[in-house]
Amino acid sequence: MEDAYARSVSEVLEFFAVDPTKGLTDLQVTQHAHSYGKNVLPQEKSTPFWKLVLKQFNDLLVKILIAAAFISFFLALANGETLLSAFIEPSVILMILAANAAVGVITETNAEKALEELRAYQADVATVLRNGCFSILPAADLVPGDIVEVSVGCKSPADMRMIEILSDHLRVDQAILTGESCSVEKELDATTATNAVYQDKTSILFSGTTVVAGRARAVVIGVGSNTAMGSIRDSMLMTEDEVTPLKKKLDEFGTFLAKIIAGICVLVWVVNIGHFSDPAHGGFLRGAIHYFKIAVALAVAAIPEGLPAVVTTCLALGTKRMARLNAIVRSLPSVETLGCTTVICSDKTGTLTTNMMSVSKICVLHSLNNGPMNSEYVVSGTTYAPEGFMFDSLGAQLEIPAQYPCLLHIAMCSALCNESVIQYNPDKRIYEKIGESTEVALRLLAEKIGLPGFDTMPSALNMLSKHERASYCNRYWESQFKKVSLLEFSRDRKMMSVLCNRKQMEIMFSKGAPESILSRCTNILCNDDGSTVPLSAHIRAQLEAKYNRFSRCMDVHISTLKLLMCQQFCRKRNS
Repeated sequence: MEDAYARSVSEVLEFFAVDPTKGLTDLQVTQHAHSYGKNVLPQEKSTPFWKLVLKQFNDLLVKILIAAAFISFFLALANGETLLSAFIEPSVILMILAANAAVGVITETNAEKALEELRAYQADVATVLRNGCFSILPAADLVPGDIVEVSVGCKSPADMRMIEILSDHLRVDQAILTGESCSVEKELDATTATNAVYQDKTSILFSGTTVVAGRARAVVIGVGSNTAMGSIRDSMLMTEDEVTPLKKKLDEFGTFLAKIIAGICVLVWVVNIGHFSDPAHGGFLRGAIHYFKIAVALAVAAIPEGLPAVVTTCLALGTKRMARLNAIVRSLPSVETLGCTTVICSDKTGTLTTNMMSVSKICVLHSLNNGPMNSEYVVSGTTYAPEGFMFDSLGAQLEIPAQYPCLLHIAMCSALCNESVIQYNPDKRIYEKIGESTEVALRLLAEKIGLPGFDTMPSALNMLSKHERASYCNRYWESQFKKVSLLEFSRDRKMMSVLCNRKQMEIMFSKGAPESILSRCTNILCNDDGSTVPLSAHIRAQLEAKYNRFSRCMDVHISTLKLLMCQQFCRKRNS
């Protein structure tokens, strides 16, 4: 169903003849599976190994070298030469060409394997409603019309039209599809835009995208190749190979060199026709063969046999460096094409950037009396690994960041007012996120700030396993406070709040847009002694001036609440 985004929920359900409270029946599942196929991306037919090998020799210069090597071998055998010295030159040429082919085959084989990683974006299982009961099934068994429930951390197992949002809102990270650096809020309403692109289809959950906030139910509208992920794969397969600038230049050089060498060889052989009958050669035929060998020797000497190997090695090194940055190069000469490009029209997220959000700067009120009013800290580390250091405005590294009152409270709020998860993937050997990128960045900040009262915190953290280290500091703060209620982020409030209890004290932690937080604040914490002072208009102006120079800003807020205010908060949350 290609226009499900423009149809109402009832129209989509009617099209697939499915009851949203019961799901498909077994008979319907069988019928839909026969009509629409399985929910898997068809495997691309890999290039046979022998074709990859032959492809490495499909070059005029390489063909000339092969011909010269075999002619040298033939002449050496024809003359009855048995010394190894007669076979050194052709053997070296063939060894260089074999090494050149091996590098090319290995590089292109790795690239083809990397393309199969597109399958990794597909979900493995899904929570499906069938015959009135929810069950967890392999994603490959889904068919159009299935009712699927998704929540935070779930990958969409297929293209689906939302039919019900079970939380205040639903946000999805679809950067792998559209390149959007921020998560997208999904809605139930149909899209009226003509020629709608992926970004316009706010009622559709695309295959491979991840839910970062909320919970919802949706009906499957496309499986396998008939999904957004399937269209990406199809476009990759339909890409035509074009001759690169480097390939053109090498072919031109090979053609020119072949003509020159052939002309010189013929000229040398023709000029010496009169010497064929020289008695020293033992006959006219032997003389002709002797000067033919000289002509071949000139040809071999004139050919730069190291050129193909040097070119392939340089391109392979470039490919290896690009692979470290997750760039897949299927054809070696494409590396040079990128090098001679003057203008690149490229997606930003995940291409020019890593699509891993992190906190880079912190601005706090230092003191009203001693030294500068504001303090800025720089935070290192740009991945999801809980590793990094903090530096003051002079560039000095903070040994124990948690000893500073403002940083300690920021870490506390970042850990508690947060619904994301950081986990270590032992298979990929990387740290991964579940949830909003902004919240993950704050979780990482809490890890980098550390915990109070531990003078040996950095060395102690290094002794933990990667799985334990992923959220060690965050788990500490969560063990110190009991979460009572949560008020999710909304467009109106532009902030998220969580009510916690600790030692019979009710504390609210909030984070959000600076203008929303500052408008609700009356006091501010000083970083030098931990005291609170009134948030005057002058301090507010100083902070706003700092925010205007930052890339993407967020404020945190902590307040203690009385019992009556807590009851009002919980009633508002429950309503």
